[in-house]
Amino acid sequence: MQENEFRKLLDKYLDGTISEQELELLEKFKDDVNLANLEPHFKSEAHKKDIKEALWSSIQSQTQNDSRKKSSIWKVSAIAATFLALLATAYLLMQNTALGTDVIIPENAITLQLENGDIQVISEDGEVEVLDKDGNIIGKQDGKSLKYSVVSSNRELAYNTLTVPHGKTFQLQLSDGTIAHLNAGSSIKYPVQFMEGLQRQIFVEGEAFLDVAKDSNHPFVVNTNGLNVRVLGTQFNVSAYPEDETTEVVLVEGAVSLYTEDDGYGSDKNVKLEPGFKGSFDKASNHIDTSKVITSLYTSWVNGKLVFRNMTFSNIMKKLERHYDVTIVNNNKDLTHDLFNANFGKEPIENVLMELKANYGIDYQILDEKIVIE
Repeated sequence: MQENEFRKLLDKYLDGTISEQELELLEKFKDDVNLANLEPHFKSEAHKKDIKEALWSSIQSQTQNDSRKKSSIWKVSAIAATFLALLATAYLLMQNTALGTDVIIPENAITLQLENGDIQVISEDGEVEVLDKDGNIIGKQDGKSLKYSVVSSNRELAYNTLTVPHGKTFQLQLSDGTIAHLNAGSSIKYPVQFMEGLQRQIFVEGEAFLDVAKDSNHPFVVNTNGLNVRVLGTQFNVSAYPEDETTEVVLVEGAVSLYTEDDGYGSDKNVKLEPGFKGSFDKASNHIDTSKVITSLYTSWVNGKLVFRNMTFSNIMKKLERHYDVTIVNNNKDLTHDLFNANFGKEPIENVLMELKANYGIDYQILDEKIVIE
């Protein structure tokens, strides 16, 4: 039973309009309730047991006696109504659809922070409905994809934040149809609905490949904490991990403008990229350089591949750590700035290490759950 379905049944139960079939559905819910989640609300185990037995005896008697059902429903006691509300709370906790700040989030979990601060855990093989503060369905998850729809009743900007841990990727479709592929160790903050008359602005930390829906009246702006990317509709990759010295934007098609937060859009210092070019923003110098590149080398991760061309060993190790969710310690400092070429598919990290050793003579050990380069 989904959260919104349970809430509807609860409302019908309390206002006396619930049917016999709906009462049976509500009764089935009792078997799924874990009263351990309700301990703060009751004084003792006996107290919890007495209330539960009284409540469900009432429901059973109403179901069995249809002629008296409606009148008895109106006589629901305050304690029964209170317990039903607590059951709803327990259900939300069990289903991980509205985790409070005191709930432990599983390690290495994909999470969605809602506008009110609540956090939902996203299972890669699950299905979750995303609700706004009024209870309207604004998004639905299906496996490794979360899709938002347009909610006409929304009159103010409300943001959600999707966070993807190391070792995982995820796809997000925004309310305007823009598709964002999130790489490992990344997060994206975005409005649940873009507003008429305002630019479409999102915030990215980490790496994302974006296929932006065209809308000439509402420019799309990606903020990466220091560098902004402004487009109307295009495909590009942005890599903006906080630990990296540079932020990189690779344009696949369309056109984008790059500008720093200090310069702002429209300045003569703005840099326009053409397809097949990369813009590199040096965080220390606040300067943007451009160079021609093979775009597929920078977008291969979307299909689960890793392609490195003339990349430093230290940078390769960072990418492997994010991709496989491992810790790598490099004790061979002579390798740090050496350049390497390598292609990896979806093989395990052990195969990657063996290939590096076979092709480049790089020795390693696995010690205390860490990979140590010797």
